[in-house]
Amino acid sequence: QVQLIESGGGLVQAGGSLRLSCAASGRGFSSYAMGWFRQAPGKDREFVASIMWSGLSISYLDSVKGRFTISRDNAKNTVYLQMNSLKPEDTAVYYCAADGRLDVLRRGGGHYWGQGTQVTVSS
Repeated sequence: QVQLIESGGGLVQAGGSLRLSCAASGRGFSSYAMGWFRQAPGKDREFVASIMWSGLSISYLDSVKGRFTISRDNAKNTVYLQMNSLKPEDTAVYYCAADGRLDVLRRGGGHYWGQGTQVTVSS
């Protein structure tokens, strides 16, 4: 059993930066693929970024490439999402997810999910 708790969300002006953290408790964190998803009001949840347990096989949503960076620290059981050059269209609730299979995670089928953290980007 893994529990995920996100933090780091908030209100920021366009062009600003935020760093989201997802702290995991329970066993097996270092063996899971981890990902970030987001859901804006009135829209479906969408994949943002993922990273394998090894720190390799990193993938991003096209619209965040070059602006967002996903990373993980297995010693701290934490995955991060550094978000730079934020845009109003990045406004959403951001969720952290974990799954033993990267392909399942990327399709939105993560076995474990956090409660989400709100990110609001003002223009």
